[in-house]
Amino acid sequence: MYRQALLAALLLTGAAEPSRSTGRIEGTVRNSAGAPVANAQVIVVGRPWTAMSDSTGHYGLADIPTGSYTVRASAMGYRSQDVPDVRVTAGVATRLDLTLRPSAAEQERRQDQAGAVAGVAKRAEADWRAMSRDALAAPQSANGQWYPAAEPMNTENYAVIEESRFLPAGTNPRSTFSIDVDAASYTNVRRFLTSGQRPPKDAVRIEELLNYFRYDYPEPDGKDRFSVTTDLAVAPWAPEHRLLRIGIKGRSLRTESVPPSNLVFLLDVSGSMQPPNKLPLVKQAFRLLVQELRPQDRVAIVVYAGAAGLVLPSTPGTDKATILAALDRLEAGGSTAGGAGLRLAYEVAKQHYDRGGNNRVILATDGDFNVGESSDAAMVRLIEERRDQGIFLTVLGFGTGNLKDSRMEQIADKGNGHYAYVDNLNEARRVFVREFAGTLVTIAKDVKIQVEFNPAKVAAYRLVGYENRALRNEDFADDRKDAGELGAGHTVTALYEIVPVGASLEGTGGDLDDLKYQTIRPRSGLNTDEWLTVQLRYKEPDGTTSRLLTHPVRVRRPAAEPSGDFRFAAAVAAFGLVLRESEYRGTASLDQVLQLARGAEGRDPDGERAEFVRLVESARLLSGMESEGGGL
Repeated sequence: MYRQALLAALLLTGAAEPSRSTGRIEGTVRNSAGAPVANAQVIVVGRPWTAMSDSTGHYGLADIPTGSYTVRASAMGYRSQDVPDVRVTAGVATRLDLTLRPSAAEQERRQDQAGAVAGVAKRAEADWRAMSRDALAAPQSANGQWYPAAEPMNTENYAVIEESRFLPAGTNPRSTFSIDVDAASYTNVRRFLTSGQRPPKDAVRIEELLNYFRYDYPEPDGKDRFSVTTDLAVAPWAPEHRLLRIGIKGRSLRTESVPPSNLVFLLDVSGSMQPPNKLPLVKQAFRLLVQELRPQDRVAIVVYAGAAGLVLPSTPGTDKATILAALDRLEAGGSTAGGAGLRLAYEVAKQHYDRGGNNRVILATDGDFNVGESSDAAMVRLIEERRDQGIFLTVLGFGTGNLKDSRMEQIADKGNGHYAYVDNLNEARRVFVREFAGTLVTIAKDVKIQVEFNPAKVAAYRLVGYENRALRNEDFADDRKDAGELGAGHTVTALYEIVPVGASLEGTGGDLDDLKYQTIRPRSGLNTDEWLTVQLRYKEPDGTTSRLLTHPVRVRRPAAEPSGDFRFAAAVAAFGLVLRESEYRGTASLDQVLQLARGAEGRDPDGERAEFVRLVESARLLSGMESEGGGL
């Protein structure tokens, strides 16, 4: 299973060169009208080789041994196509272009849609007359002129972010926060930009942009659960300032080493989940996870709409056909009894609780809880109770228009899980296949970071992002205070912008510029090369007492040229500052982001850094198309 997942991840790039004993299959997937089909799955039937088509319809299957195979292409809304007797020759790329035709259900939907459009034309005149008769009763402007009703409102919801300020190290030497492995903000920002829209400022959480990407942090030594890396270099958007990077890498687990999983899929099948990027994508995404299940794993499926129901009792991972059939039968309709669904899912998980395993509810929804136990407080109490009983919660967001981002992030945080936003099938593959162990297995909980700055070296500092993960300094040693969790193989990156002693305070905001009775001066008597000390606290997944790690940061000479890995992290942070129109963005611009990122892609096996560059280019194009003063 591990080798299959690794090979699938490598094949997604479509860039591997055939060896002397293997060849490749490549081509495009198009529909019957000749348009490219993105996110189509192309597999070699009966073998572990698979690939996904990109936005141009192109796919590539690499490192296939010589022989004759049947190749299958499938995509949401289309009939599968099988092509038998595809011959693979060593060292040769076999061209295979595939054409998909709409499924029967899709054809029926299109026919219904065409009929509805035709009916609109016949009713247009009558509708207009009726609307004219009712004009006097319709909403009117101040001058009495009638105006039509507004289009349906976009009800997406994002928590307000108040950016962290620069703080003087002399009076505020400590900074404390909880780690965050969520990456939902990055995929949500990607969704906005690829659809030609600027994301709302509060949808941009810089820490989640940073943590979407993997960095070259070392594996932990010995029995340590994670490694800690720090480096310091010039801040690209403020040359007099320094940028501190703190990197944490959780111990990786091979799939066969992952403890048994007792999973409950909690799926929203309410009426709001009907669009293709909601329930249909949920079903495709969870099919990928089902394929990763092992004999020791179990899965149950709970759904909720007007009421909650158990559609599949807990079933062993060997019975994939039964699990997949239950997924395929799901249809969307009704209102959303989110609270009832959560209660039922937790009860099912409790019935099959595995003391030595991973007990988890995986919630997939657009977040539109609107019937039943829907208050945030009631949800949080329920989730915290079950968390303390050892049943964790992972939250996956889908769709557009009514995404309740703030609520989903909150309940994932309280449930000792993480929150991801799935905008396409490739992202589902990333969450459920490539990061299978990290998504499902927590290796450390309540992970907190506290940085103490040396006022003799540091005049002021600012934590970049993590605004909704800030903790009081006294919370660091308080084991009753909940904090973030780290999954197997996950990395966490945090950046501090530092003003060295003697540097200009320009760009730090009015908080430091406007001091009336104090000035920031170097302190004497501290003859040391330590600029700061990083401390971490964490608990074992089933523990109640935290452990402490201490990591001093020394600077003995001027900062050397930063690594490509560091420059890429700085580029991602600068992108977030620009998108948020941060008052602390300094000289950061989309051009600067591109310059940093293009020179720092490095080893990029899954093409994520290259995709980031394309995303920045899209943002720059969008900025140029907007009116003056409204650009990014």
